[in-house]
Order: sequence, then structure tokens, then C-alpha cells
Amino acid sequence: MHQLPAAFRELAEGFYRPLAGQVAKRVMCGDVRVLGVSGAQGSGKSTFAEYVAELLRRDQGLTVVCLSLDDFYLTKAERELLVQQVHPLLATRGVPGTHDVQLASNVITGLLAGESVAIPRFDKSTDDRVCAERFEISDGKVDLIILEGWCVGARTQPQEALEEPINELERLEDANASWRAYVNSALASQYAELFSQIDYLILLHAPNFECVYQWRRMQEQKLRDNVGDKMELMDDQSLHRFIMHYERITRACLSELPAIADAVLELNLEHGVDSLSYKDCQAS
Repeated sequence: MHQLPAAFRELAEGFYRPLAGQVAKRVMCGDVRVLGVSGAQGSGKSTFAEYVAELLRRDQGLTVVCLSLDDFYLTKAERELLVQQVHPLLATRGVPGTHDVQLASNVITGLLAGESVAIPRFDKSTDDRVCAERFEISDGKVDLIILEGWCVGARTQPQEALEEPINELERLEDANASWRAYVNSALASQYAELFSQIDYLILLHAPNFECVYQWRRMQEQKLRDNVGDKMELMDDQSLHRFIMHYERITRACLSELPAIADAVLELNLEHGVDSLSYKDCQAS
């Protein structure tokens, strides 16, 4: 296990390790093969998923593959085609309708079958999928797949809920609601099928939507630190506009998923965890 800051070790021992133990029990008895991890942007999904995966590999001897929904974004060229054929707002990656869901489903199916599978990767600094030669290869039996993403487990909204714009982006750039209708339709079809493969859903529940901006700003800086000048940081105005693309579904997830998820980690504004609860009250 990597050398971790004291604050993270306390978080991991108090919450992540017990939750990993619950997952391990279900994997070993055959109840769980696909674990979903959902949470708003910047909530720490990737760090959590990777840490739990490492615990399960080291302590339980399980073969675990982590997948990020982000790595299944459509290519820049494919999104540019959507811009021409459907709506200009689909140039921005992230919302349902901008992922290759069939590819994600095929990867999960192949992994569960023990096949040799090429796992795609997306480079956010270039806003495009990396070349196939840089895909990771998984070959052989997999005990658990962890799929993490900001809208994992999200539900479709009723048509009447789409009529009223939720922010300035929807009001000014999607006045006829065609973009949000397209996103909602994708969520109701392909994404619902993908998410139905999840056996156990964990939610990293942010305290409110307002903290997402601050967390996403931190995430942006971390990405810039990793890739250097290859990526240009968004200014405040650009970041606000970017986050508005996700506001509708993020708010719905914050409201709806706590009652749906199998386990909920209640986050605080400092990225700590205040509590861990299970849908199954028998969990300990």
C-alpha cells in the first residue's frame, strides 16, 4: 500500500476498509461481480475505487479491474458529429450521450467471461481517446469489476421535469430543451442497460451541489499538475459553464441515489466522511 497522508489513513481505516470488507463477503459468495461507485465531480471516486481495489487484491487475493466511465467517452470526432447532427452542447464530454456505452458494456461482458479485453483510456488533456496501442489489456479471470463515474446509477427524469431550465446554460443554449431531452433519452436506454449490470452500488454523497465547483476546481489543478502545460486551466467563468452541463443530473443523483445505493458514504465539505450507512441493515 502506498505511503498515505495521516488524514487519509484515518478515513480509509474508519470507512473504506469496513466497506471493502462488506464487498469482499459478497464477491466471495458470488453475489457481486460488478461494483458501481457514484459521486459528484471531484468527490474522490477514483481514489476510493483504486484504494478499495488494492485492499481487495492484497488482503483477499481477488483479481480486480477498475473501470472509469470517463475512459469510455466518445472520441472528439464522434462528438463533433453529434454537434452537427443533434446539438452543439454535445461537444462537451461527460453527460449521457457522450460515451460509447456499447464499448463499456462489451468490456464488462468480456471481463466477466475471462476473455482477453482491451480497456480504452481517455486523455482529458487532449480531450480525446488515446490510440489503441495504449489501451490496457486484461487477460484471464476477473473476480470483481469496479465501474466508477459521476452519473453511475443515475435515473431518467419524467418529461415534464425537463421543461423548466435549471440554469443559465439550459435557458440560453437549450431553449427548446432538445439537448436535455437527448441526454435524458440516452440515460433511459443505453445507460440504464449498462447500469443494470451493477450488482452493488456505492454512493459518495456530497453535502450539496454548491461544493462541486470548488472540488472540480481542485481536480482541474491536480490534472494540470500531472500533465503540465499540455493542458490549459479553465478560468472561473469557463468552469462554471462546464459544471452547468452536469447540474441537472448531479442534483437528481444527490436527491435520489441515497435511497437506491447499497452503501452511502456521507461526505463533508473537507472531503472527509461523516458516516457510512447500508441499505441492508444487517451489514456491519
